[in-house]
Amino acid sequence: MQLIDSHCHLNFTGLSDRLPEILANMADNHVAKALAISVSKKSFEEVLAIAENHHNIFATVGIHPDEKDAEEFTVEELISHSTHPKVVGIGETGLDYHWCQGDLTWQHQRFINHIQVANQSKLPLIVHTRKAAEDTIRILKEQQAHAGVIHCFTENVAIAKAALDLGFYISFSGIVTFKNAAEIQEAAKYVPLDRMLVETDAPFLAPVPKRSKTNEPAYVKYTAEFIAQLRSASLEEIAAATTQNFYNLFNKIPQ
Repeated sequence: MQLIDSHCHLNFTGLSDRLPEILANMADNHVAKALAISVSKKSFEEVLAIAENHHNIFATVGIHPDEKDAEEFTVEELISHSTHPKVVGIGETGLDYHWCQGDLTWQHQRFINHIQVANQSKLPLIVHTRKAAEDTIRILKEQQAHAGVIHCFTENVAIAKAALDLGFYISFSGIVTFKNAAEIQEAAKYVPLDRMLVETDAPFLAPVPKRSKTNEPAYVKYTAEFIAQLRSASLEEIAAATTQNFYNLFNKIPQ
């Protein structure tokens, strides 16, 4: 059995200072690979360094949507970074109306720039959306986003269907294990098995039974186990499907 953590932040405090332990825990829990996500220029340098030093860690390049004054990559810089052998995705990017209000033209333009880079580089897009699902889907459609994943899915079945109709994958985090996550659990039952990923979003959102702990890639197994129970499937079935889906989407990564 093999699992993959499709979205984590290994450069963040609580993980970066424990990397040998984190990697050992991954191995002990059959988590073969992890995708370290960029959220800023500084974090890109950090996650790329981690990926370069570990054969089973890969990286993305992008700027998170929740900080208006973040230093931007130019489109040309993003495209240049996308050619690095260890850079396998663009993002995370998207829309966030929880932390950001008012005139969000800047946020929409940042999102559009990332979509255009993903389309040009042929790398998948890692999409963050919070309280902005309709606009997220609209912009993805308008910009003809070619491939990607809605990460840490927290929406309902209708939004899942809209994303699936665009050819996107849906990734479930530990949130799906929470008691008050009925809508997300319905979506986890609805999403076809060949379009599903699992993730931790570590160091955040540790799944039951690790709530309140610092999340880490090894804990993705608890999310996979919960989804298996939801779908009356085996853990092995969920692991096999989500692992193959990861390779299908992030097809720059050798299997």
